[in-house]
Amino acid sequence: MSNVVKLTVSVPKELIAVADGVAKENKISRSKVISMCLRELAEKRIQEQMKEGYIAMADEHRRLAEEMLPAQVEVLPEWNADAEDS
Repeated sequence: MSNVVKLTVSVPKELIAVADGVAKENKISRSKVISMCLRELAEKRIQEQMKEGYIAMADEHRRLAEEMLPAQVEVLPEWNADAEDS
């Protein structure tokens, strides 16, 4: 069974001209050009979502570190003394 599905879409003429130019330059079909564009868009969306997730995780880790710092000083008094000597 194929993973390819036929789809009918309406696209402005100037974009079809661009797709046809890319297809001709690369000796591939118009469908392949459009598929490549959609794949690139999907990859950019995933990268943006990952970036947002990493930023959120960093913020959460920073907040947790700030909350835990007083407990760490109590548990590791020699670490606190070393820090004050610096």
